[in-house]
Amino acid sequence: MTVVLINAIAVVGLGLSLAKDRTKTVQALRVALRSGAGLAPTLLGIIVVIGLLLGFVPTTTIARVVGEGSGLIGVLTAGLFGAILHIPSLVAFPLGGSMMTAGASATVVAVFITALTMVGFVTLPMEIRILGKRFTLLRNGLSLVAALLIGLLVGAIL
Repeated sequence: MTVVLINAIAVVGLGLSLAKDRTKTVQALRVALRSGAGLAPTLLGIIVVIGLLLGFVPTTTIARVVGEGSGLIGVLTAGLFGAILHIPSLVAFPLGGSMMTAGASATVVAVFITALTMVGFVTLPMEIRILGKRFTLLRNGLSLVAALLIGLLVGAIL
């Protein structure tokens, strides 16, 4: 039902935009399609990797590593993987859903997604060059701590 509602809102918004300024709407749709085409190879690759992972790694193993009973080790593992991986947020949410289906806890998924979006291990060299070593390490360290706290809060709420 939620998907239908979101798509209905998008269609209504597109209709209003077309009614207001057809040229700008068509231009925006072209930009969106180009962006989507640019993301397609990355998305496809990630979906393939997730499919292979879920196909070859038993759900019991995933549940043991990052499931409800994994405790602090599971949370820290999710934080580490979230900090290291460089995945677009658009892909992170379906991946989180797949992780939960495979037995991961809400805490672990929240830590993973939050660390993924807030901690930039892959971009550290560039960030150090632009913002300085002290600031970059402080920002990333605090972001990782925040990701862990957010995950624990989500786990407590859910």
